[in-house]
Amino acid sequence: MRFSQIDVFTHELMVGNPVAVVHDADAVSDDDMAAFARWTNLSETTFLLTPTDPVADYRLRIFTTHGELPFAGHPTLGSARAWLAAGGVPKQHGRLVQECGAGLVRVRDRGGRLAFAAPPLLRSGPVDEADVERVVAGLGLSRSDVVDVQWGDNGPGWVILLLASAEAVLAVDPAALGADEKVGIVGPHPDGSATDFEVRAFFPGGEDPVTGSLNASIAQWFIESGRAPSAYTAAQGTVLGRRGRVHIELDDDDDIWVGGDTVVGITGTVDL
Repeated sequence: MRFSQIDVFTHELMVGNPVAVVHDADAVSDDDMAAFARWTNLSETTFLLTPTDPVADYRLRIFTTHGELPFAGHPTLGSARAWLAAGGVPKQHGRLVQECGAGLVRVRDRGGRLAFAAPPLLRSGPVDEADVERVVAGLGLSRSDVVDVQWGDNGPGWVILLLASAEAVLAVDPAALGADEKVGIVGPHPDGSATDFEVRAFFPGGEDPVTGSLNASIAQWFIESGRAPSAYTAAQGTVLGRRGRVHIELDDDDDIWVGGDTVVGITGTVDL
């Protein structure tokens, strides 16, 4: 089968978030998908399959090293780029429809930059204070360091903490965070900076370089509450030596689009 590795949320190879993509994977078993994802040891590995919904251009299954996800952002953009680069032709010019565990996800192509429409949140709103205290302690913070906190669950299940500044976000040490926690932190850069917000994402296994699902949840919270303008750019991966850039835009139909550049880094074949 054809194999690709795509760097996502970057225009320069090796400074974004890579995703491994196996093409034409209908014959691959669930066990082999899970085993291959553990072997690649990337945050996500995806498998392109024939869609079951006639509206969709392709079907996608997304695996971490620990299990399957119904949806994730950077695998969505990376897999869309891999599908297009392999000769895929969308049913609608400039628009793709991805079928995945979370349903149908729209992906648009604007001059080569791909973006997905943020899916509806499965859970939002306040986080139980006992959970907040546990997460705050795990990040080495005090409760007063947190400006606000919300659920932002569109599949992975993020608890999102707003801190006072990007500097505060970059200073966080998650050494005591629980092994099963999925936590995002975000803070604003000073006015006039090249990016508007700094984002970090912690999940079982470590820190994710650049995270589409988390940024989608943050955008839904921030734009709807007036904490962010209708279009902005977030930086992520700085602490890890990456330069991820996530471009957010609210369109006239009230859809929030989460976009980024994508680079094809590796192409070849894999025998599963």
